[in-house]
Amino acid sequence: MRSVRQRPGRFLATLLSAFLGAAIIMTFNSMHDTAGEPGVDAVSSETLGTAAGVVGGYGTLLVFFAVASTLTVNVRQRAAELELLRCAGATPAQLKRMVVGEAVVVALVGAALAIVPAMLGGRLLLEVFQDSGQVAESVDHSFGVIALMSGIHVTLLASAGAAFLALRRVRRGRQRHGRARSFLAWGALAAGAVAACSTFAFSATDGALMAPPAYGAILLSVGLALMAPRLLKGVLGRLAPGGASGWLAVRNLRRRAGELAGILMSLILFTAVSTATLTMQAVESDAVAASGQVKSVDAKNLETLNFTVVGIIVVFVCVMLVNSLYAATTYRAREFGQQRLAGATPGQVLGVVGAEGLVLTVVGLLFGTLAALAGIVPFTLVRGDAVLPEQMAGVWAAVASIGAAATLGTSLATARRVLRTPAVRAVAATA
Repeated sequence: MRSVRQRPGRFLATLLSAFLGAAIIMTFNSMHDTAGEPGVDAVSSETLGTAAGVVGGYGTLLVFFAVASTLTVNVRQRAAELELLRCAGATPAQLKRMVVGEAVVVALVGAALAIVPAMLGGRLLLEVFQDSGQVAESVDHSFGVIALMSGIHVTLLASAGAAFLALRRVRRGRQRHGRARSFLAWGALAAGAVAACSTFAFSATDGALMAPPAYGAILLSVGLALMAPRLLKGVLGRLAPGGASGWLAVRNLRRRAGELAGILMSLILFTAVSTATLTMQAVESDAVAASGQVKSVDAKNLETLNFTVVGIIVVFVCVMLVNSLYAATTYRAREFGQQRLAGATPGQVLGVVGAEGLVLTVVGLLFGTLAALAGIVPFTLVRGDAVLPEQMAGVWAAVASIGAAATLGTSLATARRVLRTPAVRAVAATA
């Protein structure tokens, strides 16, 4: 508790992730409470239950990844502090309880702050379903035990688990412990390939046609995201940068590939899931409109869920990117000061940071796009006998713009802010 009170700014990123995660989980799980109210018809109950189940599952995973990314950066930057506590007599178990306890306290505050926004969000979500004709107008919103307890439990468990894993990862240092990660990565790639190829077993009129390629793209993106450090090192090994800024940027990225893997993972997942889901949904909607058919309730539910899931992913990925990049760039104040004392101008330092962000953006978009194409191509071949749909260009441009703006904008804005500190003071400050 003393640690949290003395340095509250350190925990703002974790608090924001916990707050957003709890708000989203409570908002959608309130649909379970609403569906269980007396007088709700079967169709409305099914729609509400499906939305709560699907988005609640995605929300749980995203909360874990968002909190894990911020806590990993936090704990890594506190390595010297934790080592000092060990030298003063603290046992590993005591350090573990301290870090996990901090995360639980912050998560509990975030979940408490999210209750009122979740109530308002649940009412707005129910109105969206009612306006689209998926839920009867007579259904009233209910925020009950399921919404409240699920938001608190998931946020606390995700925060505690993420803190435990972050501390364990930092304590292991440079020890090789990637066997399980490699196994999961190759397993996800294999399962994704099978799911994408199974699309050809469906016909163009099957209602579940979009499921196999969507799951395939998601699993492939997860596999590539787990291999992010290896992919980044492979790309950097083939780069021949020009100029001092480019050379220094590639050198920094090679040295910090493991630390930057979380940022690259976020970009890959964001690009693949958003591009694949939105493109396939656009192709499906255009095909239904061209045939003159009216969308069924199930089709409307699927469309709403697709847009909702992508919206949640966009919000969380932006939060993860901004938090991770802000913390990582702020932590380099001493490094930037040393470069300036060695003769580098602020413009040259910003050039290095911009080049690093550009490389990360290009690599993330590249592998994310490959995973998305693995799902889009089978779907469009079955649905419309086309290899690449024309709708993909606009979707990809929007996704790439958001990813690039979040990565480059945060890196450059934070670096510019850090450079306002005089170089001598930045070097003299403790890391």
